[in-house]
Amino acid sequence: MTERVPHPVFTEEMRQTHTILFPDMVDIHFHLLENVLRQSGYRAALLTNEGPEVSRTGQKYVHNDTCYPALLTIGQMISALESGGYDPDHTALILPQTGGGCRASNYVSLLRKALRDAGMGQVPVISLNLQGLDDAPGFRITLPFLRKMLACMAYGDLLMILANQVRPYEVEPGQTDALVNAWIKYLSKQFSQGSGYDLRSMKQNDARIARTFHEIPVHRVPKVKTGIVGEIYVKYSALANNHLEEFLRKQDCEVMMPGIMQFLLYAADMPLEDVRLYGGKKSTQVLNGVMLTYLTKYESLVMDAIGQYPEFTVPARYRRLKELAAPLIGTGCKMGEGWLLTAEMAELASSGYSNIVCAQPFGCLPNHIAGKAMISKVRRLYPEANIVAIDYDPGAARVNQENRIKLMLSIARENLEKETNEQKRS
Repeated sequence: MTERVPHPVFTEEMRQTHTILFPDMVDIHFHLLENVLRQSGYRAALLTNEGPEVSRTGQKYVHNDTCYPALLTIGQMISALESGGYDPDHTALILPQTGGGCRASNYVSLLRKALRDAGMGQVPVISLNLQGLDDAPGFRITLPFLRKMLACMAYGDLLMILANQVRPYEVEPGQTDALVNAWIKYLSKQFSQGSGYDLRSMKQNDARIARTFHEIPVHRVPKVKTGIVGEIYVKYSALANNHLEEFLRKQDCEVMMPGIMQFLLYAADMPLEDVRLYGGKKSTQVLNGVMLTYLTKYESLVMDAIGQYPEFTVPARYRRLKELAAPLIGTGCKMGEGWLLTAEMAELASSGYSNIVCAQPFGCLPNHIAGKAMISKVRRLYPEANIVAIDYDPGAARVNQENRIKLMLSIARENLEKETNEQKRS
């Protein structure tokens, strides 16, 4: 048996001496989270370094059989440390860890090994999880802190969904992004004052957020509506998907990005699915049932706020996504994004965003099964679905990826032109 290598632990004293770095993934959500961490007494910094050096560093310290998100997140962290911008003796790193069958559960161990190989084995790594998978006495997830983190995800979803539906049509360029930044500052200030994350405050804030986006002057013209699905990191991270969302906007598209709250609901629900299929502990049913109920309330606040205004498309709720998955894939398929990925494709195709990019990282078997392998089945059920699967890995040329997306968009524009002409004739 291989002897376990000891690793440094993030202690209570390190809260005052160490800066906690975490990799970028969902821009709006994580900027809110960065502020929450700082307000909770941690010296936190959201990493934004990118470029070829990140990928090269990841390839240097992570085995090339490992999935692309591991290579990039670890590469981004070690590249930041090697840049000289942070003192390894006073820096800690944090990564989420689900504890499921996806290899993302191994990222913490991979990062620790990479740090040792890079000569920075003294850097503590914090595992962000709710299962007690790792020990970090200096980093505790208290109930108020957890509620603030979940509020960040809910607010982030609302801001992201509304911004994506307003930005392509705004009369004054930049007004949408300015409003997003203003809300990030306002919500962060509320969090610092101990408010803004209870359900009552969130209902009020969500309604105000939706109203302010509704009030932005727009000029709505027919545009190609596109959706993005895929493995969670590659789907959201501009570093991983070569700024896919920005590229689609430059192609004059409106982009729909499914919210991260759906994934959190999925993560809370799947242990209940295990109990249903295979049996299990009563405590699992109780704890996850409570979490699912609580997250559903957050989801309802977001969807209700968007639904106040008819010009906005309200994404399907989690319960509806399970219904959409039923004729396509079993809900017992739950490694990685599992059936949720398939359901998101079905939901986009049925809600007007039928031109879909499925972002697939190299080495992610669950994503290939629930994503690329399900495309033909989705098309049979939704003939209007125009889906392209794009692989992202260190050896993939960006120009080839974008050319394949452009081919998909050329079909989308032809379909849009036909639809527009038919509407004019009717």
